[in-house]
Amino acid sequence: PESITLIFERFISKERGEPPDIDVDFEHERREEVIQWIYRRYGRERAGLTATVIHFRSRAAIREVGKVMGLSQDVIARLSGQIWGWSSTAPGEDRMREAGLDPADGRVQLAIRLIGEIIGFPRHLSQHVGGFVITQGRLDELCPIENAAMEDRTIIEWDKDDIDALGLLKVDILALGMLTAIRKAFGLLAEHRGARLTLANVPAEDEPVYDMLCRADAIGVFQVESRAQLNFLPRMRPRKFYDLVCEVAIVRPGPIQGGMVHPFLNRRMGREPIEDLGPALMEVL
Repeated sequence: PESITLIFERFISKERGEPPDIDVDFEHERREEVIQWIYRRYGRERAGLTATVIHFRSRAAIREVGKVMGLSQDVIARLSGQIWGWSSTAPGEDRMREAGLDPADGRVQLAIRLIGEIIGFPRHLSQHVGGFVITQGRLDELCPIENAAMEDRTIIEWDKDDIDALGLLKVDILALGMLTAIRKAFGLLAEHRGARLTLANVPAEDEPVYDMLCRADAIGVFQVESRAQLNFLPRMRPRKFYDLVCEVAIVRPGPIQGGMVHPFLNRRMGREPIEDLGPALMEVL
């Protein structure tokens, strides 16, 4: 943030009208350590994982209604097997016939109507992937807290929308496998090469690494291994870390759909002039 004069008010500002979205990535093999540390640091009466509401989708609705309506297990399996992906619609007549059901049968018609009605209804509470609520006062006096299915975890019975409505602080404790891979790589370097590296002292601008990236030799390299990134790397030709920042930021739906990619490349390569937008904006840009 200091090297590029990042505006901190972008994240915490009274003009935003909403609390900041705080996401922190940890090694995926050590995330449980962090979660338990939060419980110890703030206490289970002041910290808890957020819940998430699981809603009925087509397959779950078919299974539940099918059992209630007395449909056989093989019919339920055939009918739910007709649903692809995350469908949220009741099966049509063609699907029913393929499952061996008669669309004119009264019981089948009632089952299909009920399936359509409960799709989208809440089914059960589950645990949010990593959203932690931390309060100044006692959380257990504000909302219900229950034990999670996982050992040594407690969750509140409110989801992220409830938290946003009440303005409570939520911190997402997320897991990132690449951080684990980096830590293990540092360990291997220390063991076999005697090099003691950390994220703080790893060489920032290593020329052979950028040569590799310019050749799109980036399979397995976090953030730049997608097909779109591999296609963009030889055109971008990054030579420093901030080039990679721009690379990751511009290969996204917004800049691509907004027609920003080619003007950016042309101006970077000197094929188009850079428009002077005035000292106030140019200093930021």
